[in-house]
Amino acid sequence: MQIAGVDLYVNHPVMALGSPDWMPADLGLGGQPAAASDAHVVVRVEAQMGLIKVRLFQDHGAGTECDPSFTTVFDGTLYLADRRIAIGDVLGESRFVKHVGGPQRWRARVSVDDPDRHARAVDVVLSDAALIPDISA
Repeated sequence: MQIAGVDLYVNHPVMALGSPDWMPADLGLGGQPAAASDAHVVVRVEAQMGLIKVRLFQDHGAGTECDPSFTTVFDGTLYLADRRIAIGDVLGESRFVKHVGGPQRWRARVSVDDPDRHARAVDVVLSDAALIPDISA
């Protein structure tokens, strides 16, 4: 179920999502379209060219999926200590915060319309990490 949608203008080509706490300074992308820490994911986006469309979904076990034409750039867990997720550019100039409730640890899937430096749309699906079977086995 979609729980939020926002169009953000970003000045920096890296968008961050995760805990509203300050993001670690050493979280860099290198040559990848996304990178993550325990509480944050950063994604490469098209900066200063227009609005970045972000859709936030919460999966309650129904199998909510991102846009099928998008590429998944992160599939892991995020720790949201205060049960809120923040989405915005890493400079902090554009920012959206949404209370998601539920647990503190979420499984997060992040997909983008173009993983090669020009993403203009990002889908985020949060699922209760306790309800997702361990796929690492």
